[in-house]
Amino acid sequence: MSVAYWIVAGLLALFYLYAGGMKAVRSRERLRPMMAWVDGMPMAAVRAIGGVEVLGATGLVLPRLTGIAPWLAPVAAVGFAALQVGAIAVHLRMEDRQVALNAVLLLTEVVAGGLAAVS
Repeated sequence: MSVAYWIVAGLLALFYLYAGGMKAVRSRERLRPMMAWVDGMPMAAVRAIGGVEVLGATGLVLPRLTGIAPWLAPVAAVGFAALQVGAIAVHLRMEDRQVALNAVLLLTEVVAGGLAAVS
């Protein structure tokens, strides 16, 4: 179970470090081609989401890696799942039906949370 957790959590952490880092530093114009939803949100909210994603990525990895507060890893996975539920809602509200990536991430986060809780 531990190897499975590290594979899933590592992939999620890499994804969210990249995506969150982009949201935290790139301009609206540079984000728009990949994330059309940024036009419907204040940049402060986009930056906050990016910060949450970077913090969540560290929450998936560091607690388990260091042994300090390992209960934070499943909490981070649940937080990411909630983030994806919100992301799907935003996409659907903007009449953007491209939610496949969000659904895959949601499923992966549920798996990561379950693996973190049992191992």
